[in-house]
Amino acid sequence: MKKVAIGCDHAGFELKEKIVEQLKAMDVDVQDIGTNNSESVDYPDFAHSVAKLVNDGKTDLGILICGSGNGVNMAANKHANVRSALSWNPEIAELARTHNNANVLALPARFISKETAKEIVEKFLTTEFEGGRHERRVQKI
Repeated sequence: MKKVAIGCDHAGFELKEKIVEQLKAMDVDVQDIGTNNSESVDYPDFAHSVAKLVNDGKTDLGILICGSGNGVNMAANKHANVRSALSWNPEIAELARTHNNANVLALPARFISKETAKEIVEKFLTTEFEGGRHERRVQKI
């Protein structure tokens, strides 16, 4: 069973709730970091909490959601062992996993539908890193 930490800011709250339901249905061990409502909060607080869990190996993967996906992505990538990828369609998420060994997914809640988000999450969770020639490139990050 995969362990996944998930967090969001106020703009991502509604989508996070849908993704948590999806993860549970996929038999994923979910660690929900919050936020737990649509009141304004600072996205770095949640991004750093999720990224720290991934960085320290306490969860396998992380999912972060904010309005554009950019803020949480930038904050998460400050952690040495985190490779966060902003994805707006399943193909980007798949390449982030196969070629970049991404371990955190950043979603732009204001720019994708819930259905698309669910497809992205499923692709991210079910795709493995290819390794090979990509391994040396990931090591250079």
